[in-house]
Amino acid sequence: MAASTHITSPGAKSVPDETLSVGGETAAKLRVLEERLAHLDSLMVAYSGGVDSAFLAATAHRVLGARMLAVLADSPSLARRDMEQACDFARSLNMPLRVVQTEELDRPEYARNDANRCFHCKDELFGVMESLGAQLGFSAIAYGMNADDTRDFRPGQRAAKEHAVLAPLADAGLTKLDIRALAQAAGYPLWDRPAAPCLSSRVEYGRTVTREVLEQVEKAEDSLRRLGFRELRVRHHGELARVEIARAELPRALSMEMLDAIETALRQAGFQYVTLDCAGFRSGSLNAILPADVLTRRGA
Repeated sequence: MAASTHITSPGAKSVPDETLSVGGETAAKLRVLEERLAHLDSLMVAYSGGVDSAFLAATAHRVLGARMLAVLADSPSLARRDMEQACDFARSLNMPLRVVQTEELDRPEYARNDANRCFHCKDELFGVMESLGAQLGFSAIAYGMNADDTRDFRPGQRAAKEHAVLAPLADAGLTKLDIRALAQAAGYPLWDRPAAPCLSSRVEYGRTVTREVLEQVEKAEDSLRRLGFRELRVRHHGELARVEIARAELPRALSMEMLDAIETALRQAGFQYVTLDCAGFRSGSLNAILPADVLTRRGA
């Protein structure tokens, strides 16, 4: 198990009362979350910097203080941009953060990239966190699954069950919309940040996940952001890059000048062919090819 890095920063920002700016039902769910967290002796939060895990970590820090620790897994599947944003948010709240190295890419069962890839990723992460928790004296682990996630195909949920990892947001009934509203009310700048799953989620099933493939995806997506696009994915299909851009942003992509710029940028990232997906961005689009019996397992 690799060494870890501890990050803290002085000068925590004050956190406003989120319940002042949200509806009664959402505020009630927040109180349930706070009560559940308050009953824990101590807690480590699997933290990625996305709005769900960030809100959970920030709330746990507010409730538990020094009895919580955010744990960020650093590996080739984490984009450097996401790493920096996650660390910046933790520093802004003076939230204790431990960066650990995970080695899921060295697992053949992960690298082969079948429908259970996310299970092996979370199994690696939670195993590392269990060892760290035993070393530091933390009694529980939680992750940022929300109430909406229970209806999606997410093999990582099975790993969470096997490691007895808590899902406080889902248990409190908090949906993605609830969490964004509460994060906005708290003044967290990431409240409307687009979802940013790991880079491996861009690679078509059955194609081996390697460091080179992940670097290619990251370079391609960074180049599209420099062209001004915000919500996007570059799906890796070997020599072909399938570009998904949010439908609200698609009109900008449809001029000849911008199409040429997109093609040039992705060729420079190493793709031979570039296609723009007319359906636009949608989360989990690679799951569309999975058999129905796999999808109906959800988190199993």
